[in-house]
Amino acid sequence: MLGISAVIPRDPLQMVTIALWILGVFLTSVFLIALNSKKDPTEATDAIKAYFRFFYACFVKPHTGDGTGSQQDALESFYKAQAEVYDATRSRLLHGRKDLLGLVAAQLEHRTKAGLINNKPVWVDIGGGTGHNVEQMFAFIPVPEFFKAVYVVDLSPSLCEMARKRFERLGWSNVKVVCQDARAFRLHEHEQEARQRKEVVLKGQPVRDLDENADAGGAELVTMSYALSMIPEFYPVIDSISSLISPNAVIGVCDFYVQNKVDYQSRNYTGGVIDRHCMWISRVFWRTWFEIDRVNLEAARRDYLEYRFGTILGVNARNHFFGVRLPYYIWIGCSKDSGASTTRLAEIDAAATESPYLSALDLRTGPTPGDVEIRSKAYESAIVNLQSSLPLPATWYQNHHWRIHHDESLPKHVRFNNKYIYAFTWEDSRADARILRVRPDDVVLAITSAGDNILSFALEKPRRIHAVDLNPSQNHLLELKVAAFTALGYSDVWKLFGEGKHESFRDVLINKLSPHMSSLAFQFWLQNGSSSFTKNGLYYSGGSGHALHLVGWLFKVLGLSEEVKKLCAAPTLNEQREIWQKSIRKVLHSRILTWAVIGNEKWLWKALGVPPAQRNIIEQDYVHQDDASKIGVIGSGQAIYEYVLNTFEPVVNTTLMSDDNHYYLLCLQGKYSRKSHPEYLTPKAHIKLSRPDAFDGLRIHTDEISEVITRMRPGTLTIVVVMDSMDWFPPNGQHAVRQIRALNRAMKLKGRVLLRSAGMKPWYIEKFQELGFTTKRVAARLPGTCIDRVNMYASTWICTKDISLEQEDVKRGLRKASYSSLEQLNI
Repeated sequence: MLGISAVIPRDPLQMVTIALWILGVFLTSVFLIALNSKKDPTEATDAIKAYFRFFYACFVKPHTGDGTGSQQDALESFYKAQAEVYDATRSRLLHGRKDLLGLVAAQLEHRTKAGLINNKPVWVDIGGGTGHNVEQMFAFIPVPEFFKAVYVVDLSPSLCEMARKRFERLGWSNVKVVCQDARAFRLHEHEQEARQRKEVVLKGQPVRDLDENADAGGAELVTMSYALSMIPEFYPVIDSISSLISPNAVIGVCDFYVQNKVDYQSRNYTGGVIDRHCMWISRVFWRTWFEIDRVNLEAARRDYLEYRFGTILGVNARNHFFGVRLPYYIWIGCSKDSGASTTRLAEIDAAATESPYLSALDLRTGPTPGDVEIRSKAYESAIVNLQSSLPLPATWYQNHHWRIHHDESLPKHVRFNNKYIYAFTWEDSRADARILRVRPDDVVLAITSAGDNILSFALEKPRRIHAVDLNPSQNHLLELKVAAFTALGYSDVWKLFGEGKHESFRDVLINKLSPHMSSLAFQFWLQNGSSSFTKNGLYYSGGSGHALHLVGWLFKVLGLSEEVKKLCAAPTLNEQREIWQKSIRKVLHSRILTWAVIGNEKWLWKALGVPPAQRNIIEQDYVHQDDASKIGVIGSGQAIYEYVLNTFEPVVNTTLMSDDNHYYLLCLQGKYSRKSHPEYLTPKAHIKLSRPDAFDGLRIHTDEISEVITRMRPGTLTIVVVMDSMDWFPPNGQHAVRQIRALNRAMKLKGRVLLRSAGMKPWYIEKFQELGFTTKRVAARLPGTCIDRVNMYASTWICTKDISLEQEDVKRGLRKASYSSLEQLNI
């Protein structure tokens, strides 16, 4: 950086105005820093002195270089006067460095445990300055023992001297400080193994010094923390990283940036764009402001990083510095070629489409003769990128291939406004297990919802589970649960999903869960997780959380909060019934409440996830009741009132919430109890789901069911669970018919579809019968009885595939051809 005095205008009035503004902002900030400092007066005084020294070096001190205009001259002119206070003054300005270290440390530890890194790793910190990052890494990894060698590379002699003193003080002999231009740094000049690899790879071939092959790799970690924006010739520096890293290395970058969404909106390899766009005023102001000190925020630096390497995780954030929102990003990447071979792509794609893997797609000659041309959308996008020499979409660089790539910008995904509706699944997993009896050779496809049912299936260990949901955020929730079982002990999993709260959610997300999540899911939870898990709790978030908030508010207003607590703790059914009848029943079964709230169409959709088409099914069933005329005026509110009455009353009378009905316990108290909770939250289930191979068969699709099954090999699915989603289709459209036809094609003979409905016999059951399925109602909710522990649906159905429509179409075609031949022969 250079001092501002080197470039500010010479007009006196303008100079005074700028100086006063800068001084005012600075003094205000120093005052706030002093207030927030520890109570020790000496520490507060030292902090103020450091910031005044920082102010002098940045905004007052003239440029005192030797006139060569070199980058080292500029850096030394700027840093020499403040090298000793550099670290003390950057903690508030350079946000994200701790998160960067936590993320790369988590990646390294995962890759070491997975056997991808077999030796002690080498770390190169480009633009490492005073070595602050290396010392801070000790909070995550024991640097002297974990790393074989650490290289702090920086061009400023003053900062390098501070780094040497730091590591002499710490006694870390494996850390080496190199004062050198990052473009010229070569690992083989310092590491014997790297030199030997270079000799083997090059085999005497002449190589120019700045070629990408000038080094032969060997670093398992390369980082740049607020350095890339200060390097004028950044292209060769980014290029040189390719020659520094080993095949399974991790790259981490944290820096300032500004960018317009026009630049990146058509790219599918950025790892997500949550909060990436910067407003026009922000782009202009920060770019101009930082250029004063030779810090460049143009988008090309980050864009080139994402072009040259694969993106594992990306974060876009704002530092509320000096009362303004200063944009910065954290990017975690890897080699662009990591996992990019067409053979590996085809193997992974086969697991998503249930196609037999035959051969990789040859980009030059086309598919191998006889190959089954069934490809997922994710595979097609990957091939397009490879043909254009672009990195693969970020999901292909995950450590686990659970999540299938989707285009997050499509209107069908954007319409959910980056929110989930269901924080918990509202289907009885015990009833599903009894009806379906999942076997090890089953291939299951089910709607994700909140993911609870997917975890229940995982406990049964079928060969494959395809979780499908159109709402990306519902799949983000499932990813979080899967990552938690993969990386956390039982106590943390219970806090997250039993109590719905975790006081250290952000740290757990970054340091433990991040290696096991896709970039989109990680961004989502980094942005929303703290509010969900540290304030009200997970189960008060999402659309369903509105319903829980309202119920709690009503009980509080009506003075029934204590009665609800007693109901949730009742040790016997008799006590539960008594509490219910005495107080709570009359509130929940109030017709005024039902008509005003539950009967409200917007409320039903936003809070309870009941769409208008499903509401219509409830109303039509009510109209066809024999005794409808006895109830009163037939109307929407009346139909909902009767439905609610038939739902809650039998549940309270036949199931004990404190011991065996966690569904309603959660709704009443916002969390599970140690006695009443889903099976996947038991210690025994944690042992099963935390095994390394527990989720090997899981694939998470973000799309419509019909889109997913259309791209599957015919006759592979054995179980499909569509919950109540068929209720959502309008009777006068072709949506249901298309989906049932697609199900028939994708399922094996005798494969089964499990569905629930708000109607006793929904209209689409006949469509199943017409399209090759036999149907059986396996449960019906009669007045006064429970269909299951939830009792929210009127009926449960199993539709079994008995006829293959494709085979029938072939037979009809043959018969038609035969009739035509006979006619031609006049027979």
